[in-house]
Amino acid sequence: MPVPTINAVINFSTGPSFAQAMILGTGILDVNILGDSASIIVDVSDQINYIQTSRGRNALVDQFQTGQLTLRIVDQNGDFNPSNPSGPYYQLLTPMKKVQITATYAGTTYSLFSGFITSYVNTQPKDATEVAYTTIQAVDAFRLFQNAQISTVAGTSAGQLSGARINNILDAISWPATMRDVDTGLTTLQADPGTARTSLAAMETVAQSEYGSVYVDTDGSLVFQDRAVTAGSIGGTVTTFNDNGTGIPYANAIWKLDDSLVFNSAQVSRAGGSPQAAINQPSIDKYFIHSYNLQDLLMQTDAVALDYARAYVASRAETEVTCSGIELDLYTSNYNSGILAALTLDFFDPIRIVTTQPGGSTLDNTLQIFGVATTITPNSFRVFFTTLQPVIDALILNNNIYGTLDYNVLSY
Repeated sequence: MPVPTINAVINFSTGPSFAQAMILGTGILDVNILGDSASIIVDVSDQINYIQTSRGRNALVDQFQTGQLTLRIVDQNGDFNPSNPSGPYYQLLTPMKKVQITATYAGTTYSLFSGFITSYVNTQPKDATEVAYTTIQAVDAFRLFQNAQISTVAGTSAGQLSGARINNILDAISWPATMRDVDTGLTTLQADPGTARTSLAAMETVAQSEYGSVYVDTDGSLVFQDRAVTAGSIGGTVTTFNDNGTGIPYANAIWKLDDSLVFNSAQVSRAGGSPQAAINQPSIDKYFIHSYNLQDLLMQTDAVALDYARAYVASRAETEVTCSGIELDLYTSNYNSGILAALTLDFFDPIRIVTTQPGGSTLDNTLQIFGVATTITPNSFRVFFTTLQPVIDALILNNNIYGTLDYNVLSY
């Protein structure tokens, strides 16, 4: 099978939408956006020298981070030099223009990254026979949310579900409704505090209060997933990677045993409430104290905050040998299943990794994807999935909100 064809386009229009403008009488409904003139979109696919993308979650703070893109293009004419007055894009090459990376395979196009340019770096060699490059750095919409300050959020009230609150925050910064994928949520919240903060911080507080997650997908949309997804998806359809030929082969797997994600003492407090604490003494005796602390969350009662603390400790008190990530080489021969997995799997998708060890033993984990990174050159295409156990154990989640916990194991 052939390898994916990489496409890279730069969109010089303003606004957050990545769709091409549709002039009245032209375009495709539900694909293009309505505008009075076409966006200036430049396809640089045939000039690509190097692409690196990185999207994912910081496991220690349980939050997704701003996605990053490095796009290096061959620029022998200085077309992408912002200081070149004779260049075709002069005065268009400003920060926050849009860039998208996609991959086309077997007639289907898959999105890899959608974001906003932060810098153009031109490399002009002294020797004119050498290749000149422009390196474009870009970030996803998390940067926009971080830059957008809010205070009072209209439409909020006590008892509102977390998904509705996310939508209110997005409304406050005029984020397009077409660029949202927001779950309803399972947690009811206090009224919005009305304090000065960034819209990103406000949404992350809601996500933590829900035990959910907020991130930007490869199409550039804001995604909010509630705890039914963040924990429950581990029970969904599993994609298996195996080095013995029974699953999708992989280039590398990283296995480790450490205490980086052990938490056996948690204190969680809601705004206006009392701190709620939970510990696991056997875990403390074994690993020493590993503390976790969250403050000023928005759940309505201290009881829910206590459930949160108990569930967190119950899910994190122990550690085991875990696969922290696998790398796929899309240039592997006859790799159709691996290519499709690389292009379609994303956050919270469950995957099983099996590795045969020297001596014939095996390591076997079923985990969730929490990070996706790609590295692409003219002669290579590699995808790295960062993997972790669910933030909260699905069995705990499914029993009475956060869990009917084993009080012989937990002490408070």
